[in-house]
Amino acid sequence: MRIELLTLGTIGTIEAIMAKEWILNSVMNRFQLNFKRNVGPTSESIRKCSPKTVEEWEEWYFKNVKTKDHIVELGKKLYIKITEVVQAELDDITEQDCIDYMVNLVINRTFDGYITEIETIYGQLEKILEVKIEPAPDEWDRLFNVDFYIKIKEKYIGLQIKPVNEGIQLPEIFKEKNLQAKTHLKFTEVFGGKVFYVFSTKINGKKEIVNKEIIEEIKAEVERLKKL
Repeated sequence: MRIELLTLGTIGTIEAIMAKEWILNSVMNRFQLNFKRNVGPTSESIRKCSPKTVEEWEEWYFKNVKTKDHIVELGKKLYIKITEVVQAELDDITEQDCIDYMVNLVINRTFDGYITEIETIYGQLEKILEVKIEPAPDEWDRLFNVDFYIKIKEKYIGLQIKPVNEGIQLPEIFKEKNLQAKTHLKFTEVFGGKVFYVFSTKINGKKEIVNKEIIEEIKAEVERLKKL
């Protein structure tokens, strides 16, 4: 077996090529130079051409989709965007901009993500029930149709959270609930606790529990298991 060692110089060259590729790709996408209106329907066109070689595809594309002169002009436009537009933007970035960005990323955005997570349905339930709610393992999802669980001593309560908006109708969910009844009974046999359906919806951009009566039922199950 032949093993080729990469020298520092080779690694530096590869990194430079990757950096250049990243810049070209980012700017091209930003200014939409690779959009269909500029380069045509490339995926559809190559299937239509069914080329055996890249030369065959090149000839067909320049003849039937866009001319080579047109693509060359796009390349020139890309160069202008990089050397004039992007370069001007880079020159405008200060050290303080970079410091502020990193602080904002680590502090503000992390906090926003944390609050968003807490405001999800299971976050609301955790606060109301005053118990820890954990995401169910993949195996439980497959075998028992359970999204989350609550551990009480050595027993477990299963939760399945279902949205009732965005095109999902309650009759469909109740039908699904009936189909999953056997797996939920199996969960109770194995882990001791019941499985509860929690329906959620968005009101004024915030997720809320629809069947709020289920909260008292879950509380009762928590207390039952605590007494076992």
